[in-house]
Amino acid sequence: MQHLVDGVRRFQQGVFPAKAELFARLATAHRPRTLFIGCSDARVVPELITQQDPGELFVIRTAGNLVPAHSGGADGVAASIEYAVDALEVSDVVVCGHSSCGAMTALAERQDLSALPTTAAWLRHADASLARAAAAGGNHEVDVLVRHNVLAQLANLATHPSVARAVASGRIALHGWVFDIATGVVTEIGHDLTVPAPAA
Repeated sequence: MQHLVDGVRRFQQGVFPAKAELFARLATAHRPRTLFIGCSDARVVPELITQQDPGELFVIRTAGNLVPAHSGGADGVAASIEYAVDALEVSDVVVCGHSSCGAMTALAERQDLSALPTTAAWLRHADASLARAAAAGGNHEVDVLVRHNVLAQLANLATHPSVARAVASGRIALHGWVFDIATGVVTEIGHDLTVPAPAA
């Protein structure tokens, strides 16, 4: 715990003063442009990957970057999506998967999750991901499943009424990304977002 306390102290003494004007604005305004849905994995930090300041991303993080299809019931993921789209009026939504994802690894390797019943139940939201990967012939390959999971979660996202309305009106765009931890490469499904190094 001490490392967290030390981190807060460094933030208050070194980081906050340099961004005091930004935080003063954020104290009374909250207008993020993007809803970023990523994995809970500690190695995947949306603000770091995208180099966004506080206030620029509205972030939802779940195990496996899973988005349950709309069911009409109240849950934290659905409420956060609705709030971001209808109240904050974000213009883009990103669903971001990543390499070496523990959730996708467990599914691809058919690991025994009987000791983690809540996790096992949660991962049922990836059933369509498994079906998509199987149809592509790669349901036992983690990297293939990661990509198909992003596509399946985008499909689930589109079942939420707020998202469906906003997409139909052209107010928001949905994006699927995969982040490679080892290289830092971010690939949009179908597009490489790697920025080439400047010429020497």
